Amino acid sequence: MKKYCYYIALIMFFVSCQQKQYPAVSFYYWKTNFNLSALEQETLKENAVQKIYIRYFDLDLHPKTKQVFPRSPIHFSMLPPVQTIVPVVYIQNKVMLDPAFNSQELAQKTHDFVALINTKNGLSCQEIQIDCDWTLSSKTNYLQFIEAFKRISAKKITTTIRLHQVKYFEKTKIPNVDSGVLMYYNMGVIGSPSSNSIYNQAIASRYLASLKKYPLALNYALPIYSWGVHSSNGSVIGLRNKLTNKDLDLDPKFLLTTTNKYRVMVSHYRKGVFYKKGDSIKIEAISTADLKEMASDLREHSAQSPKEIIFYDLDQRNINNYEKTIFQQITAYF
Repeated sequence: MKKYCYYIALIMFFVSCQQKQYPAVSFYYWKTNFNLSALEQETLKENAVQKIYIRYFDLDLHPKTKQVFPRSPIHFSMLPPVQTIVPVVYIQNKVMLDPAFNSQELAQKTHDFVALINTKNGLSCQEIQIDCDWTLSSKTNYLQFIEAFKRISAKKITTTIRLHQVKYFEKTKIPNVDSGVLMYYNMGVIGSPSSNSIYNQAIASRYLASLKKYPLALNYALPIYSWGVHSSNGSVIGLRNKLTNKDLDLDPKFLLTTTNKYRVMVSHYRKGVFYKKGDSIKIEAISTADLKEMASDLREHSAQSPKEIIFYDLDQRNINNYEKTIFQQITAYF
């Protein structure tokens, strides 16, 4: 009888292992023109991606009229080759701090513009995501906006969550949404001579212990991008997106001085950006080891496994920096 029970337990163990569901692989798409390259489409297929979070537009204040307006709306050169799309609206915090802020009016206009883009392109959605790094000063307006937008849209609403909003949720409050996405990047000081401003485990560790206490269900967004921190005369003057060590190693107008740091040798324009002789560029990127470290730390401190891991962002210039199986390797941690 004991031997029989042992075999039953063994069979059940293997069945449970086979049935284990890892989080789905999803992506953010953050360009203003939706037009996937062959590699980007291949990446979606190889990872059985069913959902893409597409930045539809930013909400900003017009510099002259001070009116809220949609900046750089998305243009679709092709239809997304996935089952589900989630429009993402990025709202600058200054919109929430505007003295003329009206939650009902802003929610209605935001909903209408999302609907207009969908109608124009023959698209539909069941979920909309709001991306805003709200603060203690803007939380009241932000929470009111979320309530109004959820009521008007009658759709599933998700929102981005930052680490500080997790740790201090009793002060920053929790938006009334269906779930959140923890943005596990942009956690350091831009321009720091030694640390990586995209990801820093020491900084992240100050917040991770609070994850299990956070009441809202969370998925995780992980970075796969790089940038160059461009400094002139000791001050940061810009971030050069998608710039890598390889780009600068192949360009004789840049000289590697120390690890990940380059000096401009000749004044010149590169892709519309002026680089003055003597300027410095610090490359910040995310390695495979970084991604695995993030996944391991998040798994250890999560109250429950996320349903999705969303990688930021879907771009062949990012994808080329990793082996093909990296995305499934990361989701397998959970």
